[in-house]
This record gives sequence, structure tokens and C-alpha cells, in this order.
Amino acid sequence: MSENQWTLIIKPKTGWFDIDLKELWLYRDLVSMFIQRDFVTQYKQTILGPLWYIIQPLFTTVIFTIIFGKVAKISTDALPPFLFYMAGNVMWGYFSVSLTSTANTFSANAGIFGKVYFPRLAVPLATVLVNFLQFFIQLALFLGFYLYFRLKGVPVQPTGWLLLLPLLMVQMALLSFGLGMLFSSMTTKYKDMRLVMAFLVQIWMYATPVVYPMSQIPEWLLSWYVLNPMAAIVESFRYMFFGASAVQLSQIALSWLITLLILFTGVVLFSRIEKTFMDTI
Repeated sequence: MSENQWTLIIKPKTGWFDIDLKELWLYRDLVSMFIQRDFVTQYKQTILGPLWYIIQPLFTTVIFTIIFGKVAKISTDALPPFLFYMAGNVMWGYFSVSLTSTANTFSANAGIFGKVYFPRLAVPLATVLVNFLQFFIQLALFLGFYLYFRLKGVPVQPTGWLLLLPLLMVQMALLSFGLGMLFSSMTTKYKDMRLVMAFLVQIWMYATPVVYPMSQIPEWLLSWYVLNPMAAIVESFRYMFFGASAVQLSQIALSWLITLLILFTGVVLFSRIEKTFMDTI
């Protein structure tokens, strides 16, 4: 049978930039199956199931309000502390969960990776997409409290930038996707990178304006601080809903630049490592 008669031809990929992203679209049904698998297996043997999506940010927000708002008395730029902390938790919650689960791609799926061919990028892509369910539930919870505070007369006003919320969500997904693939690639050879990543995520939250506003960062540190792409993402989210934030357009542009650089590096390294990871996993 001649080569032209085959509907799909699988060839070895050897180059660093030998990446066929079109395959992801061809395997979109498989991505959908991975999304369903991840959701079902995550909560199949839990009592409360998806209610954890509501309990976790609500409990965390209450703790932050007591510790950082009442005890430490950290400024929230005159915003209601409860809404301020919940806004940060909603954004950080999606990013941290997506990063952590994506970073375990190779180790968690070694069984199927070694048996059948499919584009490996489908697995981390499905992970990032399924976590949007958690984000939407927590966003709805935030909107409920947001409307409650507005009805109580609290002066919080959304801005026209709210229309760019989908774009902000895309950036957050791309950032967690790229970083997750970077860590996943490194954990195939260095197993202790899993511990490093868990520690890094905890520290990273305090290097992001989740429990404090960016306005509290001293001027001499700000130019380094904004190299954290999540800083502009969280502050942009607060500006969309509250109209109060210290974030600037130049910092948002820098955040996008770093996000795209991380995404590119992550995809290239992931595609390179997937060719040989079964030898080291």
C-alpha cells in the first residue's frame, strides 16, 4: 500500500521544534474524554464532590479575613476585606490547581503513554480545561457575594475592563499550562522536583498580591515584583470588579510577554522530553 493511501501517518519526531499542534484538533474527542475522566476520578469517592469547590475558597477567605484583615490589619486599598481576599483566592485557586495537576502529567499517565500513541499535549490540555469548572463555580460564588455587598451599599463598581475577563482567563490557563509542562518535563529525571514544586507554589502565593494589594510593594522592589506574571493577573481581576488597583498597562503587557515565553519554552521542552521519558520515568 502506498503512503498516499493512509489516512494517518505517524513518524518519529527528532527535532526540538518538531511539534504538530494540528494533532490536538484531530484528537479533540480524546481531549474531551480526558476531561471527563479527570472530573469523574477526582470526586468519584468523595462525600461532598464538587461542593469542595465552594467550601475551599470560602473557608480560605474567612481565614484570610481574620488573620490578615483583623489581626495583621494589612491594607486592602479601602476595599471590603472579604471581597478582596475572595477575588485573590478565585484567581490563585485555578492557577495553583492547574499547575500542580499539569506538572504530574508524565508520572500520572505513564501507564497509557507507554501503550498507545496520541499527542501527549492532550493530557495537560485536558487538565487545564477541566479546572475551568472549578473556576466558574468559584467565580459564581464570588459574584454572589459581590452582588450582596453592592446591595448593602458598599461602593464597589465594575469597570469596562470586565469585558476582557475571558482574555484574562486565557492568559491564566496558558501560564499554568506552560509552567506545568516545564515541571512535568523536569520531574521525569529529577523526582524531587515534585517536592520543590509544592513548596514553590506555597511561596509563590505570598509573592503574588493575593493577601495584600500591589500598592503596598515598595518602589525599589516593584520592577522585580512585576516579573511575576500572576501579579498583573490578580490585580487586573480586582480592577475589573472594583475599579481599584495599582496595576499599569506596561505591567500587563510584561505579564503577557513572560506568559508566552513560558508557554513556548514549556511546549518545546515537553515535546522534547516525551520522546525519551519512558526510559527515565
